[in-house]
Amino acid sequence: MDESAFIVAADATLDKIGLALDAALETSDSDLDWSLRDGVLTIECDDGSRVIVNRHVPNREIWVAAKSGGFHFRAQQGRWRDSRGQEELAAALARLLKAQARINVRMPELPAPADP
Repeated sequence: MDESAFIVAADATLDKIGLALDAALETSDSDLDWSLRDGVLTIECDDGSRVIVNRHVPNREIWVAAKSGGFHFRAQQGRWRDSRGQEELAAALARLLKAQARINVRMPELPAPADP
């Protein structure tokens, strides 16, 4: 996929993650804050730690950094899948946020562009 198509797809994914975080915060007493700037979604947990989700344009991947490690997700068969374990981005984020921020986030489907 070309650079502009990747940026559009990745930004749509980051927007959906932000909406899911807002929905989770409406029913939670968690003190979580998040911001999205220039393709970088920063989630600040109440313990001071962060989960960072960003688009990595050169590799056409979405990268996630959390206390438990770093993960790279690439478009495979219409889904963002971890390059090592094949876990989908939505499931991985829900798991990471539950462990690190103690918040249950119902992630929507996060479709990726189909393989070229």
